[in-house]
Amino acid sequence: IAPDLTALAPHHCSIRPGASIALHRHRYLSAMCLIALSYRTHPRYPLVVAANRDEFRDRPTQRAHFWPDAPEILAGRDLQALGTWLGIARQGRFAAITNHRDLRKQQPNGPSRGALVREALGQDIDPNTTDMYAGFNLLYGTLDALHYHNNIDGRAVAITPGIHGLSNAFLNTPWPKVMRAKQRMEAVQQRTGSDLVESLFALLADDAQAPDDLLPDTGLPLELERSASSIFIPNDVYGTRCSTVVLVNDAGQVHFEERALPDGHAVVERFQMAG
Repeated sequence: IAPDLTALAPHHCSIRPGASIALHRHRYLSAMCLIALSYRTHPRYPLVVAANRDEFRDRPTQRAHFWPDAPEILAGRDLQALGTWLGIARQGRFAAITNHRDLRKQQPNGPSRGALVREALGQDIDPNTTDMYAGFNLLYGTLDALHYHNNIDGRAVAITPGIHGLSNAFLNTPWPKVMRAKQRMEAVQQRTGSDLVESLFALLADDAQAPDDLLPDTGLPLELERSASSIFIPNDVYGTRCSTVVLVNDAGQVHFEERALPDGHAVVERFQMAG
């Protein structure tokens, strides 16, 4: 039996059992929830990204495409706030965001965090200007200079070469799903082409839940913490909406593939970055 995800609404709101999820958007659980990243460790691809976006299933979304109003950007689009959760630009920039989940912490009622990804695909972010947003983690930059910033402790650092994982705590926080994703990313470092792509989608389809004694304590009820502990979250109300794999080789050639769920519709784009 799937857990009652009405409990995912903000902890400061009062929600009746069975109340409509559509009326109670949870600011802590919107936005992508798992990113595995290989940065300058793969023999062929300096950048390898495998990411799942977890979201309410009735939130209107446009599949990945080059945006008519910003034709250099390839990304999905949140049609509610018009931002995105992950994208890559022809000029050579990449950006992706996750929320920071701590239900005990009051969050500002600021602008959509998806706007930060849009901004970061065009230019660097000023870490001193992000306090207005609810808690987030942002990966952004160019192939030569990738950065991580969060607005909880204010960290703004360069990403070092290696295997990295990000969910709804800080970069490389050892949550079970993050450790599992990093281990599986490490295991495919010698694969290339379609073999690598399929291995990464297999990573993103891992729905194994963590044992209770390893679950993080983010303020969710145990049942929901358990449900959110897998890399892939299967649920009819809130869960994994799409999986994305991005490969960029030394010559700046990009393979971008997004698979929507549950229908499996795939968007595949290949292009050459400028410069």
